Amino acid sequence: MTRRAAVLGSPITHSLSPVLHRAAYAAMGLDWSYDAIECDEAGLPAFLGGLGGGWAGLSLTMPLKRTALGLVDTVSELAVAVGGANTIVLRDGRRHGDNTDVYGIVTALTEAGLGTPSSAVVLGGGATAASALAALSRLGLKEAVLAVRDPARAGEAAGVGERFGLDVRIATLDLVAEQLPAGLLSADLVVSTLPGRAADAFAEPVAVSGSALFDVVYAPWPTALAAAVEQAGGVAVGGFPMLLHQAVRQVAMMTGRDDVPVEAMRAAGEAELARRAQPHP
Repeated sequence: MTRRAAVLGSPITHSLSPVLHRAAYAAMGLDWSYDAIECDEAGLPAFLGGLGGGWAGLSLTMPLKRTALGLVDTVSELAVAVGGANTIVLRDGRRHGDNTDVYGIVTALTEAGLGTPSSAVVLGGGATAASALAALSRLGLKEAVLAVRDPARAGEAAGVGERFGLDVRIATLDLVAEQLPAGLLSADLVVSTLPGRAADAFAEPVAVSGSALFDVVYAPWPTALAAAVEQAGGVAVGGFPMLLHQAVRQVAMMTGRDDVPVEAMRAAGEAELARRAQPHP
């Protein structure tokens, strides 16, 4: 029987997950399907309730990760601590929620030679920032600065970092932009979880600081922030490696196999990003 899997979210049309998962199935010799399905928080309970026995698992993107925690039979300690499940494994009629985002970030940074940061600043205070703080803790960091526009809204992400043993100091984005290039704030790694072009204003401050960069944006690439860091001789890692490795872990969980073809998935993802970057006639 053909097994099914899918990525759910809203909006979902530009998700790269189908390309990555389908490449894995092809290389693993699996007759599986993987689709992108538009689904919001209100629609998730009914969708899960209507799944048949042929389903192997689901990838979840925004805004479903937190909602999913209350709709599964079991959930990993990691997903609970981070405050969101981006993966549901379906087996024996039960739903297991898990989080592979933290693994994706840890693996992406380690792969790029940035796996042992001694100091870090995280830009942004949303769900990805929370996963980044958890990942930094797993890489051995003891403290980090969380930079946000409104400190009153940073409590949730900071709380995640603290649950993982990090000493999290909250600062405003404006303050970080001033202190980084002046050397008043030390960070050998800056993690930007800001969406789209929201991080453009930090291009010069981060480049001048000499910090390495992990920018979760993967398209278009490089971002203005990444380009500035690379031009200054620094290391800049984009969001694609994170996306790749969290998908690798998902494939392993859903298939129950450990021979996941990372390089085939990487090649397929890079080819698709290159295709999307081409100007349309």
